[in-house]
Amino acid sequence: MSATKAARNIMSQTLPHAKIIARRSNERGHADHGWLKTYHTFSFANYYDPEFQSFGSLRVLNEDRVAPNTGFPSHTHRNAEIFSYIISGELTHRDSMMGKGTSEHSKDLYYRIKRGDVQFTTGGSGISHSEHNEHDSDWVHFLQIWAFPWKSGLQPRYHDLTVSDEKKRAGFVPIISPLKAGKTATVEEEEAAIPEVEGTIPVHADLVMGASIIANGTSATWTVGAGAVTSKANRNVYVHLPMANAGKSKVRLPDGTVLGEGDGAFVTKVNGGDALKIESVGVAEAEVVLLDSA
Repeated sequence: MSATKAARNIMSQTLPHAKIIARRSNERGHADHGWLKTYHTFSFANYYDPEFQSFGSLRVLNEDRVAPNTGFPSHTHRNAEIFSYIISGELTHRDSMMGKGTSEHSKDLYYRIKRGDVQFTTGGSGISHSEHNEHDSDWVHFLQIWAFPWKSGLQPRYHDLTVSDEKKRAGFVPIISPLKAGKTATVEEEEAAIPEVEGTIPVHADLVMGASIIANGTSATWTVGAGAVTSKANRNVYVHLPMANAGKSKVRLPDGTVLGEGDGAFVTKVNGGDALKIESVGVAEAEVVLLDSA
């Protein structure tokens, strides 16, 4: 038996009941608009594939690069939980009532997000904003993620969070977790916005998001459900490796599947509390984002 096959057999025993299917980067939808270079894991805009519509609560996972002094003009979102995860560069959010070049102390109206920042929007009954890269020379690289909320017509609101690279290098860091009050939250509980996992952004879905930066030759382990979800059986975990290190990052999953930059994987038949070990096997550290939902 080859060393590679032996390693694959040993790893498969760590999570033998899991089913893992790779989603290769070159299989994603792609569009190059000049100012915007984007890859779509799921059907979005002009890209449609009936096989890739959603996964659990996850509806959209776009990996975007936006050119300097360009961006998305004011647009409206409804009945979606939307978050932006910045990989490099900066992205400026403005509420629709604010013009370009203006700023405001309230992060609900104006917020410039940079490396390590996550901004979250509950579209709910309807919210309008713009997102621009106002830097003069640097592109912004970020993940745009949408999830289905557990009910429609919610009060629109924003949240933000900064997670340092240092913290992510220590292991997987939960970033988003369900609103603790759940589907029946009162107005007061919505305002309090207490998440299941302290220090995370509350989302109106049975969804947990985590991220880690894994040094090459080492591993990090994600606990499925992060101890924060009500639906513990048959979780859906999507693993994504952003295109952040010029192709030098690679990770290996428990069944031996190796992902390169831009690749992802659908992990099913796992349950709350299962340990999902991810090894960094490239020549550079690997930044991994996980989306874990019912």
